[in-house]
Amino acid sequence: MKRRSRPQEKGAPKWMVTFSDMMTLILVFFILLFSMSVVDAQKFRAIADSFNHRQTFDHMPSIIDFENPAEEIKEEGRKDPIDSQSESNLDMDELLQEVEDFLEDHDLTELISASRDERGVVLVLQERTLFETAEAELLASAEPFLAKVGTLLEAIPNIVKVEGHTDGRPISTYRYPSNWELSGARASSVIRFLIDNHDLEPNRFIATGYGDTRPAVPNTSVANLQTNRRVVIVISDPEYDDDEAYELKETP
Repeated sequence: MKRRSRPQEKGAPKWMVTFSDMMTLILVFFILLFSMSVVDAQKFRAIADSFNHRQTFDHMPSIIDFENPAEEIKEEGRKDPIDSQSESNLDMDELLQEVEDFLEDHDLTELISASRDERGVVLVLQERTLFETAEAELLASAEPFLAKVGTLLEAIPNIVKVEGHTDGRPISTYRYPSNWELSGARASSVIRFLIDNHDLEPNRFIATGYGDTRPAVPNTSVANLQTNRRVVIVISDPEYDDDEAYELKETP
């Protein structure tokens, strides 16, 4: 008699299903091991910081007392713009106090006035202390106190803007056809003296000649004319936004 053939079952063999399940489990197992072996750098830094700056065992039941250490670290490193501005104002006010003390200690208060505005600390030097009328060559008598100003500038890193100002009377000479040339030459003379006689980087300085366009007082009397003939040294506030200001960079 012919042996009756068994009907073939549809689908994959049973051993293949078992084998597939086993391979899947092994794959998941190795993925789990890999995920456990990767160190979270941010959490590691947070733990290290907690050891360095916190009394972990005395005051804290856990090394990390926050849920997301990465966000906590970022918040600590980020400064509020208002706080940053306050620190800048405090620094410039301290600088102004140092300048005033410096002028008093060296008996320069009658020759140089110091004040503070949004640009920074402002030193005003009257013409009679620096130059002859209609000239831009420094007087020998001006060099001692300019040398002391240079000593002050050596101790700080700020950008320094030197402005030349004249009164409203027109000038026309061979050297200086107008007040523009005279005011610019005076600012340059002050900067050149400071750089030549002190350890100061030239790229810290900006020379500007305003002529008679920015009088301190109206040009209506002899005293006012004298007041307007001046050189202004501005020790810049790093937070001041000025198109002419720039950051001090190292030259290659």
